[in-house]
Amino acid sequence: MRDEMDMSESFAELFEESLQELEMAPGAIVTGTVIAIEDDFVIVNAGLKSEGVIPRNQFLDDSGKLSVEIGSEVKVALESMEDGFGATQLSREKAKRAEIWLELEKSFENDEIVHGRITGKVRGGFTVDVNTIHAFLPGSLVDVRPLRDTSHLESQELEFKLVKLDVKRNNIVVSRRAVLEAAYNIEREKLLANMEEGQVIKGIVKNITDYGAFIDLGGIDGLLHITDIAWKRVRHPSETLTVGQELDVKVLRFDKEKSRVSLGLKQLTDDPWTQLISNYTVGAQVKARVTNLTDYGCFAEIENGIEGLIHVSEMDWTNKNVHPSKMVQVGDEVDVMLLDIDKEKRRISLGMKQCKKSPWLAFSETYAKGDRLSGKIRSITDFGIFIGLDGGIDGLVHLSDITWDENDKDAVKRYKKGDEVEAVVLSVDSERERIALGIKQLDSDPFRDFTADKAKGAVIKGKVSEITDKALVVTLADGINAAVKIAEVSRDRIENLNDHYKVGDEVEALITNIDSRNRVIALSIKQLEIKQEKKALDNVSQQTETRISGPTTIGDLIKAQMNKVDSDPE
Repeated sequence: MRDEMDMSESFAELFEESLQELEMAPGAIVTGTVIAIEDDFVIVNAGLKSEGVIPRNQFLDDSGKLSVEIGSEVKVALESMEDGFGATQLSREKAKRAEIWLELEKSFENDEIVHGRITGKVRGGFTVDVNTIHAFLPGSLVDVRPLRDTSHLESQELEFKLVKLDVKRNNIVVSRRAVLEAAYNIEREKLLANMEEGQVIKGIVKNITDYGAFIDLGGIDGLLHITDIAWKRVRHPSETLTVGQELDVKVLRFDKEKSRVSLGLKQLTDDPWTQLISNYTVGAQVKARVTNLTDYGCFAEIENGIEGLIHVSEMDWTNKNVHPSKMVQVGDEVDVMLLDIDKEKRRISLGMKQCKKSPWLAFSETYAKGDRLSGKIRSITDFGIFIGLDGGIDGLVHLSDITWDENDKDAVKRYKKGDEVEAVVLSVDSERERIALGIKQLDSDPFRDFTADKAKGAVIKGKVSEITDKALVVTLADGINAAVKIAEVSRDRIENLNDHYKVGDEVEALITNIDSRNRVIALSIKQLEIKQEKKALDNVSQQTETRISGPTTIGDLIKAQMNKVDSDPE
């Protein structure tokens, strides 16, 4: 019995010794007491066979001061029981690291917040120093929204939550986004409950894009659109805003269901446009500075905060199809005229060319209808010839104004681009920017000259120059033709004109119409015959009346005839 008790006691002692050996294995954390402090090391008694000697710098705090004194209890890590020279190797740094890991494990289990600083950038994210332990912060977990610029976060103490903790692999993943979302959710509820349109609140510029900036209102982000940053035109938000900037903004629109907030910065000040525009009137000429170029024109500032559009068609009288950059550059000072002011839409239309005299107006002041001029042919089209004039403008000679008697399409073939030609001014419309010229008007019109002393009803002679199925073409003079329709050839019905006339026959006819515009003379042989017949009948009738009422004796008749001969010059 006694032997059994002795055996159980020895087993217990052996078991206790084995536990102590396990606890005293290298890497174990033990509590020791500082028994001596030297210049370069601290001696700690951890209840082992010999004291441990630890470098003094392992006991210095962040400010470089010694954090222990003789008698202080400290946690140390056992590196080795015996180093071959009778000393035990201990480490304060490893003990500190072990303590930090224990704290991190506790924070991880309790979902607590830890503090750290971003120390560098690596592939896919950043390195974070969490109480001397290196952790990884993925780029997607830096903020609630992706950030292009994180320079404002570096070297600052930030709050994180532990996402992954692997002691064996020394792997820690943290998230700043989780902390922000939790805080935002609380702030969001408070902010949404009290937010209303028209309210002025403080915010911080969180991110800048091409179309505006996102403002952190403290739990919710609002969009400050580029058009609501300032009353004047802003080419890019970065011109006036910087990330991290604190500013007051006005709530313009608020959608509580979608948690969307539209903000305004310019709405905090009075609109200078409405005040300053009252000083200007349509038609006024002022100086302006070009601020922006577009494909359709340029914007120019006539006063700080007041811009207007100079459309490309209003930049130059003649250069209307060139890019605005060929005429002006940003920063140029130009003379402009106010063409239109739309106060409701806050739009001003400006013109540059209006500050110079229109070349068409200048032309009309120099040339009058009927004046002769000369110029080179710039182009030939299906409808006429364009002649270059002073001031970079053109005058048009219509096909119908090239020649009096030749076919228009045949006449235009005699001209080519670059030819120097002479023309007559027919009309000038400076408002519609049109100048009509004529080449044929350099000479008199043979048609008008011929018909000047001719009137409807006059009798005229000519020769048949052409016979068609429907009419006779009669040449009255050189280049002057007239037409006798088949129905006007005779009172009798004629089926074939060739049976009655041949080319070269001389005919006498009555002029029934002169169309000067279309240069057409209409003749009628039938009407001439009717007229002549009527005249003959009138003569016979008159002679009959004379015989009835005249002398009755032979002597009287002879005397009357003698008197007629004396009175008639023919």
